[in-house]
Amino acid sequence: MANENKIDKSQVKHVASLAKLEFDDADLGKFTTQLGEIMDLFNTLSEVDTDGVEPTFSVTDQFNTMREDVAVNSHQKDALLKNAPDTQDGYIRVPAIIDESEGAN
Repeated sequence: MANENKIDKSQVKHVASLAKLEFDDADLGKFTTQLGEIMDLFNTLSEVDTDGVEPTFSVTDQFNTMREDVAVNSHQKDALLKNAPDTQDGYIRVPAIIDESEGAN
């Protein structure tokens, strides 16, 4: 199916940069093709007549078994923090992944 709104490499590269991902040219081409095929599938699905079809929330007859939300294995904070590469004030410290200065005017 031909799609007038084909995804191109520059769009994939832009989205990848927003997600802090880097691809070489071979990967960029591969992901551009894959995303284009996924979008084609959605376009095919949009052509299906679903008038009068009841929404389906589950396609199986199985149900979730709920349980009471009870904490287990508690009081192991010290053991957990010993395994962390960096801690501060009783918390695991991780590198910042969002630079708030980006895009600031």
